[in-house]
Amino acid sequence: MKKKEAAIELVKSFIQSDPVRAAQALETLPPREASQLIKDLPPSVAAQAMENLPPQEASAILAELSLAEAAEVLHRIGKYQAADIFRRLSPDFSKAVIPLLSQEFSKDVSEILAYPRESAGRMMHTDFLAFRENSKVREVVVRLRQMAKKQLPAATYCYVVDADSALAGVLNMRDLLLASPETSVSDIMIRDVVRVSPFTDREELVAMAARRHYLAVPVTEENGRLIGIVNTKNIIASTEEEATEDLQLLFGGSAEERASSPAWFKITRRLPWLTINLATAFLAGSVVAMFEDFIARVAVLAVFLPIIAGQGGNAGTQTLAVVIRGMLMREVAPHNAWQLVKTELFVGLVNGAAIGLITAAAAVLWKGNPWLGLVVGVSMVVNMVAAGASGAMIPLAMKRLGYDPAHSSGIFLTTVTDVVGFFAFLSTAWLLQGKLI
Repeated sequence: MKKKEAAIELVKSFIQSDPVRAAQALETLPPREASQLIKDLPPSVAAQAMENLPPQEASAILAELSLAEAAEVLHRIGKYQAADIFRRLSPDFSKAVIPLLSQEFSKDVSEILAYPRESAGRMMHTDFLAFRENSKVREVVVRLRQMAKKQLPAATYCYVVDADSALAGVLNMRDLLLASPETSVSDIMIRDVVRVSPFTDREELVAMAARRHYLAVPVTEENGRLIGIVNTKNIIASTEEEATEDLQLLFGGSAEERASSPAWFKITRRLPWLTINLATAFLAGSVVAMFEDFIARVAVLAVFLPIIAGQGGNAGTQTLAVVIRGMLMREVAPHNAWQLVKTELFVGLVNGAAIGLITAAAAVLWKGNPWLGLVVGVSMVVNMVAAGASGAMIPLAMKRLGYDPAHSSGIFLTTVTDVVGFFAFLSTAWLLQGKLI
């Protein structure tokens, strides 16, 4: 018994001193084993570890706890993290645990879940500082001083609302300090305030943060009522998270996978996309199979197949990265999408001509056959143009169809460049076979 208590104290100390590493250690355990560890910890310490877990992992562990234990932990987790976890819990478990939560906490979580994913409503905080229009400057200053004495987090901005809690303005700290104590805040507030709807998506928030450099943006309902603020640091953190997720999605991984995720979790997330990739590889292989006898007669063609396909894949990935970043930063919109495709086609043509000339020269110097150089050069140009077009069009098409533009675009792109590259090279060589044999 004493050994168990000592072990629990050791785990508790580990979580309190380094909650991030403790969460990473928990991720390596099966959910049932991790839940046994969580059960033995005080709810506040357990919540500290759970807050640093990916929502998918946290929900799997909570599902192994009793309803009362899960409610105790959820109460101590921030409402935004709790909302992320609730989205991944089974409907039956969620319905059963909600009555055990406080009414205020349940209401807050429900409101967050009501907004679309990746919207301002999901990212906003409700702990903002707002004053009525008839408040005096001295009242605001006193409130700010009280917050400083109690060592509470300083407000980024002080907002002014009317009798209906509608946003009326924002206070400039310099104007606040220089104004007479008896001046009404309505006399010194800035009335032209940039605001967003809770349904504003993350891409628009990112563009706004980059353009205006505000520390926070107020979130208002249709009637103008101030309901929260979105801090720029949260937008940046969200963007960084999306960038890492997109990198994993781009190559067929899972957005929720981490380096420390259990092996079985990695397998179940990767295997389906590897299977799809295998099917697309067979498609590219079938193109080569069509010219099997011809390749056997002109064996040198086999040397250039991976070169043609590889260059097309690299060029397409460059385009893909630029286009997805442009979509994230709101630089790409329906009105300029076609112009982007045309630009990438031109870039592919010029790059293809340059790389094609170099490759063709290498082929001529190696084999002394200018016709082989022509075949290699032409197919390289065709594949690079196809790479530029597909690198731009695949993410745009996926966005148009309602899918994440980063979701495994790399797999589809590789399929296009392999199939086009192989077919362009082998068909051109077949047409000029009299000059090659």
